[in-house]
Amino acid sequence: MILVIRPDASLEQIEHVIERVKELGFTPHVSRGETRTIVGVIGDERKPQTENFSAIPGVEQVLSIMKPFKLASREFHKEDSAVYVGKVKVGGGSLAMIAGPCAVESYEVMDTVAKYVKAGGANILRGGAFKPRTSPYSFQGMGEDGLKILRDVGDKYDMPVVTEVMDPRQVDLVCRYADMLQLGARNMQNFDLLKEVGRAKKPVLMKRGMSATVKDMLMSAEYILAEGNKDVVLCERGVRSFEDSTRNMLDMSAVPNVKGQSHLPIIVDPSHATGRPDLIPSMCRASVAAGADGVHVEVHNCPEKAMSDGPQALLPHQFLDLMGDLRRLAAALDREFWAPEQN
Repeated sequence: MILVIRPDASLEQIEHVIERVKELGFTPHVSRGETRTIVGVIGDERKPQTENFSAIPGVEQVLSIMKPFKLASREFHKEDSAVYVGKVKVGGGSLAMIAGPCAVESYEVMDTVAKYVKAGGANILRGGAFKPRTSPYSFQGMGEDGLKILRDVGDKYDMPVVTEVMDPRQVDLVCRYADMLQLGARNMQNFDLLKEVGRAKKPVLMKRGMSATVKDMLMSAEYILAEGNKDVVLCERGVRSFEDSTRNMLDMSAVPNVKGQSHLPIIVDPSHATGRPDLIPSMCRASVAAGADGVHVEVHNCPEKAMSDGPQALLPHQFLDLMGDLRRLAAALDREFWAPEQN
């Protein structure tokens, strides 16, 4: 449920509300908007004494949240949330352009790709140091050596970096190097991992599972939020279907669908959704037009030599052309790709 605080409530009254919520065995989550402060009350609403919340000084209204995802819902937080990844703002009218190779392969490749994507206007650098692969014989990533390369290259080009974490035991290690933790589609419902990144002090990029509904995705985000980490960015990356001409089926309706139900930012990954470089530019444009808070694109200077997902990577000149289109589209929609120097 939600406790709507009176506009004229004092700080002491708000603190008293929070303490009273705790005393009754609930977990309080405070959200301060431009005009209102609300306190989310997480727990079993069937407990006795919940009707007494309206009697607490400073409480103006008590509302029940009907959706199973409480903290991720629009009812809890009506304004769009924005997440800062380093100095880059994602959401609230600011667009993220996450770009880089699928995997960190070497310093030379990472440096070359970063130089191109930075020049094109990307504001967050990606690269996988730990790679979940269908085959146990495929390249699994460079591990900590890859994290060190990603961090060094990110610092060189003044770009925050995002990389995937696959196991709760990896979280501390990845947090030492990355500005944002990525949860891949295969781990969207790895609940122990969700809880662990929820306790970390890093923004989280959570991809939609291959067979997950929008509700499933928001419930997974709820695990992270419930642990105290409010900096969650969702990612639509396609779902499984009977269509076999693309890698997955990109569910573009998920963007406005999520926006209607949740305050969390959502970006789109057309690279994994389509698996086809010829479709990626048009799907990026469609994503921004649909209201996405950014896009996630794989770029490689020599895809034929890539150690992971080369066939779906854009070449640097293709990425530069795409960014020109996206800038013009963003300007028409009164949005912008956030650059660190603007902060």
